[in-house]
Amino acid sequence: MSMKKTGSAVWEGSLKEGQGQVSTESGVLKDVPYSFGKRFEGEPGSNPEELIGAAHASCYSMALSMIMGEAGLEPEKIETEATVTLSQDDGGFSITAVHLETRVRSPGADQAAFQEAADKAKKGCPVSKLFNAEITLDASLEN
Repeated sequence: MSMKKTGSAVWEGSLKEGQGQVSTESGVLKDVPYSFGKRFEGEPGSNPEELIGAAHASCYSMALSMIMGEAGLEPEKIETEATVTLSQDDGGFSITAVHLETRVRSPGADQAAFQEAADKAKKGCPVSKLFNAEITLDASLEN
């Protein structure tokens, strides 16, 4: 099986004074503005790193749900936040790390089996496989 999904961006102007819009094939994002200020100076709005974080958090949560189900653990709720680190280095900027923090409610789940599933999802999630960065995980189980 192979799937293709698209995202697109338009940029106009110079790096610091320019601006752009990002959209997704589904239309969930349509002409969402982004700019240097939104990315590097804390202005409200979107930027590539938060979009990557949202993609990673959602992918990880789905992978964890699948792996927990295969292990006989039934999650009621999975909440994941992905913190993406953009660092400046000699070659410009790089995404150097992603930290996943997930909180899972799964009454009666075994802690060891849960941790094994959480680690397996971190390694196996398709978005995790994209990164040439350290991916760390803080996973906690609520029964």
